[in-house]
Amino acid sequence: MYRSHNCGELNASNINTEVTLAGWVQKSRDKGFMNWVDLRDRYGITQLIFDESRTDKTVFELAKTLGREFVIQVKGTVIEREAKNKNIPTGEIEILVSELTILNSALTPPFTIEDETDGGEDIRMKYRYLDIRRNPVKNSLLFRHKVAMEVRKYLSDLDFCEVETPYLIKSTPEGARDFVVPSRMNEGQFYALPQSPQTFKQLLMVGGMDKYFQIVKCFRDEDLRADRQPEFTQIDCEMAFVEQEDILNVFEGLTRHLLKEIKGIEVEKFPRITYDYAMKTYGNDKPDIRFGMKFGELNEFAQHKEFPVFNAAELVVGIAVPAAGNYTRKEIDGLIDWVKRPQVGASGMVYVKCNEDGTYKSSVDKFYDQDDLANWAKATEANPGDMIFVLSGPANKTRAQLSALRMELATRLGLRNPEEFAPLWVVDFPLLELDEESGRYHAMHHPFTSPKPEDIALLETEPGKVRANAYDMVLNGNEIGGGSIRIHDKATQQLMFKYLGFTEEEAKAQFGFLMDAFQFGAPPHGGLAFGLDRLVAILGGQETIRDFIAFPKNNSGRDVMIDAPAAIDDAQLKELKIKVDIA
Repeated sequence: MYRSHNCGELNASNINTEVTLAGWVQKSRDKGFMNWVDLRDRYGITQLIFDESRTDKTVFELAKTLGREFVIQVKGTVIEREAKNKNIPTGEIEILVSELTILNSALTPPFTIEDETDGGEDIRMKYRYLDIRRNPVKNSLLFRHKVAMEVRKYLSDLDFCEVETPYLIKSTPEGARDFVVPSRMNEGQFYALPQSPQTFKQLLMVGGMDKYFQIVKCFRDEDLRADRQPEFTQIDCEMAFVEQEDILNVFEGLTRHLLKEIKGIEVEKFPRITYDYAMKTYGNDKPDIRFGMKFGELNEFAQHKEFPVFNAAELVVGIAVPAAGNYTRKEIDGLIDWVKRPQVGASGMVYVKCNEDGTYKSSVDKFYDQDDLANWAKATEANPGDMIFVLSGPANKTRAQLSALRMELATRLGLRNPEEFAPLWVVDFPLLELDEESGRYHAMHHPFTSPKPEDIALLETEPGKVRANAYDMVLNGNEIGGGSIRIHDKATQQLMFKYLGFTEEEAKAQFGFLMDAFQFGAPPHGGLAFGLDRLVAILGGQETIRDFIAFPKNNSGRDVMIDAPAAIDDAQLKELKIKVDIA
């Protein structure tokens, strides 16, 4: 037995108990005649004491050789600690060691294994197994486990069944790029790693499983950001004999359950807004509603007033920033420079100070009088003491720019409290979106999403106006889940493929198995998938997902710890009959 207790559980009630502990040396303090060692495991820290007058000489001398991160086992007696540490659960006691065994020595780690480490991100990624020993990363992984367990509990209690689906599947042309896997036994042919289990979960509904879920790895070969990884985890769910309202209720319930069990927060209201409203009011389809600053459209009040910039714009739109009327000219100029950055792309910005006396001062006073500016204030819901910022240009581009500014200002003003949670549903997405380069329509979600029945006729005349039976759950400005009611009959699915530009032969080659299945009694069905990595990060109060993944990739998609991806040797390539020509 390596240990009778862990390093986080002993306290004053254990005094005079003989114990065996094992773990890593956090640090040691040698006072010559007395040596203290902090022993750490996953559960906490216990202080060990080696006393020249009370400890066997051999054990005492061996203790002096211990270095950071040595793996040791000790036996001894729990005694009361003279200098108590109220910051840790074991701070009232220490272990008077009688036996010491070095289980493994250790090199000096490349960074300190402490909460506030001196290691940069690159070095910690290279030695991730050491980084996991630090409390922030360890606790993030334990937090992720807790969330996953609550998800399984909630769904299982509702009679959902967890079913595993294949990882080696067929590549499809929709969505992001696939990761492909060569097949040795089928020369010249390839599997793909799944971007999601979409078609398999639909087939499970055809198979009568009724309620399915899976916490599953998915893979997308796409450019990475702080909140994206080439492999990620979904809470993937599907239900048969349901309408949209049924699914929204179930997964609103799941989110409410997680917020209560994980964060101790009761959330009663899950607002529902349409995609069109979200874009017009917030400039994006995943709005953060923890704060206001809704868009106010100003074309009616800002155009035809001899200001050529606004007169030439498709859209003039502004936001009222609370209590920002005291911004200095330097601060305003800094924000103008911020929106002009290539990442945002605005050509400039107009501002209006809403004075406490009800008057207005703007950067365009030459063109607009007090009545005009009062209309701007009314449209943006500005109050005395606020500042209105206005952008103009092409509608979609300008909304995106103002959305970026809104989020930046909210961050600067401290309005994005990570311990405040504001979920909502965004519904009525467009079914299709036009790729301006190719001139083709693409499925906004995926080609199995059902159109609103009342909009099907528009596929022939105005495909861009067809609404999908689709929905996203948004939490604090992040899309944490999305889904739809699926197409469940062959004729409608064929029609969808037609408007996506598939020939009949292409559709059959790619998805014939699914359309065949629809002919054997497919029930109405729909589902949703949550991004577990992102959900856990938001619940944990973080913007990025990396610390909630045990072994993440970097922004280049590399695992610097194991040095992957890597070349494979010629013998493997020959066996797979793959020729690599590197110029």
